[in-house]
Amino acid sequence: MNKQKITDEEIIILAKLADKMQRHYFYPQDIEWAKYKGKIYMIQTRPVTTIKKEKEIKIEQDKENKFKITQAPILSGTAASPGIGTGTVKIVMNPKNNSKVKNGDVLVAPMTSPDFVPAMKKAAAIITDEGGQTSHAAIVSRELGVPCVVGTKEATKKLEDDMIVSVDGAKGEVYLGGKIAKEVLNEEKEEYYSGKTATKLYVNLAEPDRAKEVAKMNVDGVGLLRAEFMIADIGIHPKEAIKLKKQDKFINELSDGISNFCKEFYPRPVIYRATDFKTNEYRALQGGKYWEPQESNPMLGFRGAYRYIVNPEVFNLELQALKRVRNRYSNLWLMIPFVRSPQELEKVKKLVRTEGFFESNTFKFFMMVELPVNVILLEDFIKVGIDGVSIGSNDLTMLLLGVDRDNAEVADVFDERSPAVSWALRRIAKTCQKNKIMCSICGQAPSEYQEIVEELVKYGVTSISVNPDTIDKTRTIIHRAERKLLSK
Repeated sequence: MNKQKITDEEIIILAKLADKMQRHYFYPQDIEWAKYKGKIYMIQTRPVTTIKKEKEIKIEQDKENKFKITQAPILSGTAASPGIGTGTVKIVMNPKNNSKVKNGDVLVAPMTSPDFVPAMKKAAAIITDEGGQTSHAAIVSRELGVPCVVGTKEATKKLEDDMIVSVDGAKGEVYLGGKIAKEVLNEEKEEYYSGKTATKLYVNLAEPDRAKEVAKMNVDGVGLLRAEFMIADIGIHPKEAIKLKKQDKFINELSDGISNFCKEFYPRPVIYRATDFKTNEYRALQGGKYWEPQESNPMLGFRGAYRYIVNPEVFNLELQALKRVRNRYSNLWLMIPFVRSPQELEKVKKLVRTEGFFESNTFKFFMMVELPVNVILLEDFIKVGIDGVSIGSNDLTMLLLGVDRDNAEVADVFDERSPAVSWALRRIAKTCQKNKIMCSICGQAPSEYQEIVEELVKYGVTSISVNPDTIDKTRTIIHRAERKLLSK
């Protein structure tokens, strides 16, 4: 009775078929098979619907911890990136001290910027004093898959180096202590839709190390490729690179990083957003303090398209890197951020045209819609000649509501579900439909709120770009919304 019924070779065949099924459907499969006349046949496959899930129960006493452990959180803030991370506190007031953070530590900072990224990659969790759901720390933590709580207001004052804390990024709470008891529960998991949808689903990415992993997921391309991580890894201000005659190194490293995404996602499109560093972020790079002005409000200052016009030699470094990549991968497109007028867009387009990008019919030229002027004068921007737009809902919400999205004091009134934002989303989508150009969205809103995804599908956007951890959920919401529209 206990004799093996199939050979070891047949077991290997079954394993390979099962692996192929899971990769095809992007989800673990419950497979039925049969052997008939010496051949293996797949009879049926369906998603696994019951999985084991860890659920937090309480904080337990950790005998190795010199601090008293309490079940009540010692800090609370905005839940920015889900998960539970435990480690030793390292307070970093300045990114020059990134080396304090070792693998598995908890990074604590007033707020983060691109130059904090090397430390963020090592952290088991991240806590900041300032910031909201769309702050740098929140966006980067979600992409890295690191638990994060922002806007605690007093983390750098209340915590001390070498404390052991546990960070619950889903609840926005920080506990004193290093041991979290977990209970394993059998829980019904939602069955996600694993097919395709008319509304394309893209992903927001910046970390080259995640390209291979995310490319295997059920996505149609990269809707927002941020240069942030790649520039931070290069570590030098582009003007400083030019001064030191290191521009070839800058171009090579940037093109290598972009190539990694294009290769893994090929032939699916990769929409690269030209650098949108603010002056305070640029100043943190090597040599940055010699080239960047001090601004009281960098969010509304010297950024985006205007920088490319004023400093074309810096923008040209990016264009040269993009040309090198497109010589190998035709799926790379370009998107221009923070464009304040149609005249700015025209000037930037001329710089791109000079480098020969528009000679290829596979090249697409996009503009971010993230300023009220982009919404109000959208038809004038379209007349300049663009293939599509992508809605930057983070900045658009900030500027429509007059709320600094990096300010923890007003985080509660930053709400992408505002009727004003809904009106803007509808106007953008309908204007793009009328002018027969592509319309996408790449802000935090669709990753956060199901109702916004449903709205966008109803308005007729051509694609939606979300964080990697919400891909399956968003695809399912899109599918249901499309079926609902078809049933009317």
